[in-house]
Amino acid sequence: MAYRSPFLPGVPLIESPLFDLELEHMGLSPAERDIAIELNRKGYAAFDFPDPELGARIIRIRSNLSPELGIDDHLSPETIKVAGVGRVQDAWRRDADVQAIAANSAVIDLLSRLYGRRAFPFQTLNFSVGSQQHPHSDMVHFSSLPERFMCGVWLAMEDVDPGAGPLCYVSGSHKWPSISNAMVGRRGWGQPLDSAQIPYQNAWNAMVAANESALERFMARKGQALIWTANLLHGGAPQTDPTRTRWSQVTHYVFDDCVHYTPAYSDEPLGRLQLRNIVDAANGAAKPNLYLGEEIKPPRPPLSKRVWKHLEGAARKVTGAQAN
Repeated sequence: MAYRSPFLPGVPLIESPLFDLELEHMGLSPAERDIAIELNRKGYAAFDFPDPELGARIIRIRSNLSPELGIDDHLSPETIKVAGVGRVQDAWRRDADVQAIAANSAVIDLLSRLYGRRAFPFQTLNFSVGSQQHPHSDMVHFSSLPERFMCGVWLAMEDVDPGAGPLCYVSGSHKWPSISNAMVGRRGWGQPLDSAQIPYQNAWNAMVAANESALERFMARKGQALIWTANLLHGGAPQTDPTRTRWSQVTHYVFDDCVHYTPAYSDEPLGRLQLRNIVDAANGAAKPNLYLGEEIKPPRPPLSKRVWKHLEGAARKVTGAQAN
């Protein structure tokens, strides 16, 4: 059972303003304590992935997913590698090795002690090349109530070459305000979006410039992993060498006793949340959205004008009958 704060149980332990006090009760080894401090101070922390079968899993995953990704993993080093689809989402549903990495019990136990609630994986992304994605916060894609009970774990499936578009991040940006629809002056509920990140990109860019922050690159070796917190700005550096692969797996984790929703399609001040139907990738079990023990159901869809007219007409008849 993970230690839960008696002071601020609705705040992840590693993000708590009482972190130095909570740290003494989190049941961490010296190495895990260093990870907790890195997450609190920088928003990310590297570690060696704890799986004795990892090498064999990587070989099988690369073989199994290469056709779906549109890449021949056995071609000569000079062959262009960026012509395929680049990534596969939720391969855990059909690939036992992807699922085993996502459901690694040592990682789940560590995250649970770092956050103060039981962690579980809900999404995987497998990449054959770098994402080249603009730095962004995951909190516009998926968030929680209470806030920030979400994290990502990126695993290098090969040594990362500088030209392959390494994972990058803005150290300390997890402590910046999380950008919401209300802050950027847009409505999210029921609105279409081509990209969930574009409405917030100008704000993120401005915050990076205002804080004079620089992108750092994670030059990982095979088998290294990186945890990042919910609001850390992260992305993929440009791939300058198209002949390089950058095999990796991202697993996103959320935590028990939370409401899970998509902020890009929500208007939180009005109580309109695009709730997520979360499934535990470790066992395929549905996880309810819970707020202080109460299950939260999706809001009813808005009634059509025809239905409203019918209801208004019925109400007028009732009112008229009562008046007589």
